[in-house]
Amino acid sequence: MTATATNPEDLSLTIERVIAAPPEAVFNAWLDPVMLAKFMHPAPDMVAPEISNDPRIGGRFDILMRHGEAEIPHHGNYTAINPHSRIAFTWVSPYSPEGSEVTLVLRPQNGGTHITLTHVKFFGEDERNSHEGGWGRILEALTETLA
Repeated sequence: MTATATNPEDLSLTIERVIAAPPEAVFNAWLDPVMLAKFMHPAPDMVAPEISNDPRIGGRFDILMRHGEAEIPHHGNYTAINPHSRIAFTWVSPYSPEGSEVTLVLRPQNGGTHITLTHVKFFGEDERNSHEGGWGRILEALTETLA
């Protein structure tokens, strides 16, 4: 993980992992609502019971995460979809400021996929650090889902 900042709105994070699945499988998992529901779990007791997705540039996704009784809505629009190599989308949640964006870069590595997830723009370091942990858990759950 790499974190950089000059002021709170310039905060970013980058997480890299290698997943033992081909780029096509990783790419498709991020765009399939059924698959997203299996790994979009940023906290141990969190689930994503409602997901809708329109996977095209300009298309919108909606993810409702639930932690106990708390419901946390997330949504965004796709800004880039390059088959099997790159997905970028805006990230709108109660914990992200306007202009927050996530980019996934996928490349083949040793029969699997090297994934680089970059998330830019946070309200502050606490929110960035929380997202760092959440995205890390999501990537772990993705790895387990595709195993």
